Amino acid sequence: MEFRANEDKKVEIQVGNDVYSRHAINTHYVQIGEDYIKIIEQYVKDLYEEGDILSISEKIIGLCQKRVVYKKDVKVGLLAKFLSRFAMRSDAGVGVDNPYKMQFAIMICGRFKVIYAAIMGGIGKILGKRGVFYEIVGQEISGLDGFYGKVFEDYAEFGIRIPENPVGVCNEIYEKTGVKSMIVDANDINVEILGKCDAIDKTEDELKALIIDNPAGQSKELTPLILIRKNIGELIETIVPTEKIELTETI
Repeated sequence: MEFRANEDKKVEIQVGNDVYSRHAINTHYVQIGEDYIKIIEQYVKDLYEEGDILSISEKIIGLCQKRVVYKKDVKVGLLAKFLSRFAMRSDAGVGVDNPYKMQFAIMICGRFKVIYAAIMGGIGKILGKRGVFYEIVGQEISGLDGFYGKVFEDYAEFGIRIPENPVGVCNEIYEKTGVKSMIVDANDINVEILGKCDAIDKTEDELKALIIDNPAGQSKELTPLILIRKNIGELIETIVPTEKIELTETI
């Protein structure tokens, strides 16, 4: 199999003394309510070899689980409009500077917690510490996608929540397909491992290092599945940095 990378991405990455190849797998445009097991069987099963690891975008699992919040069901209040005006914009995508995402945070966390997070986030910025707001409100908020249609137009009408029970999903995929997988929330600034199957013996930091450069991309690539395989042979000459990249604060 010939491994391929998205534009401006590299096939190979060095982690420690080992080199891995990452294959960006093109899929169809995954719709709400599809079966992720069928998607893995269709696109991955014939390519997968023992020892491989599959990286799965959290978006397609969230879509398959129907973990969506429709804009029509989110009534943006004055508080969300006010706080979103002070939120910083990030190259990683739209954050709580979007009033709908801020309102979602209020719906999930409550008004007082969001106000407290906003105040502490402001203090954090003054002190040079990023990410305080999201540390307080949690991954359910930081991991929310959608509510904007710059990349995919229909995403403007709904938000995509992080998957429910990602570890359980990965274990189910392994039991039904034999594919060892992890579910990731990645962009060109930060990578988070939301869950991995129990059969993977690598640590979270080791798994992050394999996809630290976000080989899936964050535009219209339609490559939400990245097949990772350890190379057997000489090390590559160009070493891709594997240090942890800190999340850029968006409020």
